[in-house]
Amino acid sequence: MTALREPLRPARPTGTRRAWNGLLRRASRPEGRTTTGLVIGTLLIAGLIDRFDVVPLSALVVPLLVGSLLLGPRQLPWFVVFVLVVLMLLLTTRPHLDARTVGAVTILFLLSFIILLTSFRRSRLGVAGALGESMLVDLRDRILSQGGIPPLPAGWYAESALRSSGGTPFAGDFIVAAKSRAGDRLDVVVVDVSGKGEQAGTRALLLSGACGGLLTSLPSAEFLRASNDYLLRQEWEEGFATAVHLSLDLVSGAFQLHSAGHPPAVHFAAGAGRWSVLDIEGPVLGLIEDAEFPVVEGVLRPGDALLLYTDGLVETPRRDISLGIDRLLGQAERLLRGGFEGGAARLVDAVGSDNDDRALLLVHRA
Repeated sequence: MTALREPLRPARPTGTRRAWNGLLRRASRPEGRTTTGLVIGTLLIAGLIDRFDVVPLSALVVPLLVGSLLLGPRQLPWFVVFVLVVLMLLLTTRPHLDARTVGAVTILFLLSFIILLTSFRRSRLGVAGALGESMLVDLRDRILSQGGIPPLPAGWYAESALRSSGGTPFAGDFIVAAKSRAGDRLDVVVVDVSGKGEQAGTRALLLSGACGGLLTSLPSAEFLRASNDYLLRQEWEEGFATAVHLSLDLVSGAFQLHSAGHPPAVHFAAGAGRWSVLDIEGPVLGLIEDAEFPVVEGVLRPGDALLLYTDGLVETPRRDISLGIDRLLGQAERLLRGGFEGGAARLVDAVGSDNDDRALLLVHRA
């Protein structure tokens, strides 16, 4: 009888082959291709430095800077070490070291140290520098887009304006607006998070995202209570904020204002031709559990307008808030006399301090 032969099994790859296959797989990934390209570019620059005296050692700055922008926190430290090894090998080929060479080497080591420090800081985010920045910008744009005023029915005009201290896109003040599915109600909240500029920007981004979800899913009377509970759960060191919530009926013009420690709204009555303050007080968000927030009701008749704003427009270290409100009323009477279109931006630019965040919402019924 003929003996049955067992089918041949493929030989298991050796340790060296497994390591080589793993290296090829990593090199085929996008970050692997970037690293490979930078390594090749560094070697080419090193060859030019070694061959031509006119190419300085400082040319190695180019791959270092490009790597700091494109490589993630895992690849970047190893690439920096690789560049420094190439630098040391280049130094061994030089017969003597002059002061210019020593200065270039010192600058390269200092730059490498700075890049390593930034890499360790980026490791908390887990992505490369350029990608991490684009992610943050995209997150900011998506969340701040909630502050855009939705299209309103004929006869209504609304405009918002926001300025941050220092002119950065991140601010502690923000506006979130939403319209009901039926299109007959507009809900807007103007919020001032504790702090200013970039220091308050991250907390403002988180809170604005939460407000965007709560504003459209809760009755107007429960919105500030839910926002207060959210802030209390965060347990931030500076976790308080002031807010004013406007709920406006776009058919009748009836409105409700709920306030949480925010500066009072301002109402323009076209019949009387004057501005008046809607005084309403309430506890600040994020400090007191089970807080109750007062409400003031009114009606926007044809020609009337409402202004909601943050304290950066009316309060400065050298001026009491009541004097700031009087100044805002005077500027509103002067700047909005010719029409309300573009009035929010004109008021924000004319009133307040550049050292604080400023936000303003203007609602007008034609």
